[in-house]
Amino acid sequence: AYLSKPFLLLAGISGTGKTRFVREQAKTSKQFAETYCLTSVRPDWHEPSDLLGYISRLATDGQAEYITTDVLQFIAEAWRGIADSGLTIEVQEGEDQGERLVVAGERDELDKVLPYWLCLDEMNLAPVEQYFADYLSVLETREWRWEEGAFTYSSDALLKPTSIQEVADKDKLRKDLGFESAEYDELWQLICEFGLAIPFNLIVAGTVNMDETTHGFSRKVIDRALSFDFGEFFPNDYNQFFSPENQDKTLSFPLYSHAKKEHLTSTVDSDGQQSIDFLSTVNKVLANTPFQLAFRALNELLLAVISTNPQDDLTLKAVWDDFLMCKVLP
Repeated sequence: AYLSKPFLLLAGISGTGKTRFVREQAKTSKQFAETYCLTSVRPDWHEPSDLLGYISRLATDGQAEYITTDVLQFIAEAWRGIADSGLTIEVQEGEDQGERLVVAGERDELDKVLPYWLCLDEMNLAPVEQYFADYLSVLETREWRWEEGAFTYSSDALLKPTSIQEVADKDKLRKDLGFESAEYDELWQLICEFGLAIPFNLIVAGTVNMDETTHGFSRKVIDRALSFDFGEFFPNDYNQFFSPENQDKTLSFPLYSHAKKEHLTSTVDSDGQQSIDFLSTVNKVLANTPFQLAFRALNELLLAVISTNPQDDLTLKAVWDDFLMCKVLP
């Protein structure tokens, strides 16, 4: 099942299996060690450098050195996964954004690319809006473009090229990020020129407990995520402890960033109008409150319809129901 968004919030009381859920998803790749990263969020995280690293000048000669993190190294590993799958990583000239680093290929080739799961455990022990700000901003710049069966993917950089150029010993940074092998020579040169962007196969899942020890979420964060309440989606049934009857779907990375009418033609909502009318009705209920939904919410609802590909009205309403649970009610 393809997700409509690569950023998930898994909420619920302690011990419901939120972290375990992410682990089990990563295990389906059969390459668990490479495709799973667990990072425990610390209460003292207050800026993006805690997550993505920073430039230090504390060396004896005063030269700039980039201090990497497990998260940044895992993002680099996801990029190597894309490169190893045989997809083309190149520079393309766009009419609207100039030269840009893109991943290009055919739809069938995406089946070779494994999803990489980054689990931010106890994500709201620190203020998410502070340490996660860079990722939240760059997340909205992801862009998939489809022409029949061919695609291109691009994203703004998390690790900016100006930061890489500032580093004195780029070979050390290259080694720290895992690109030291000669087969990544061309990719490393492109990263130095255009920065390290969000790879399309990266899925970030944050586990959250809402109690007196944690921070609340602003609408900015919730609006950019899919929120799963484990008490509703994965209720703990003690009678199924020894022989569980439910089986999780295998989830994978999104294939679209912006919904277009031609993407909906194979669904029961072939022009998207039913979903638009549904969300318009929701907004009428939310009129004169600060909780009305904007274009991003509509785009994500249509992406959910595209990803699920409902063929009857009942399945379409199930997509709407999940959207209410994952987006509106949170």
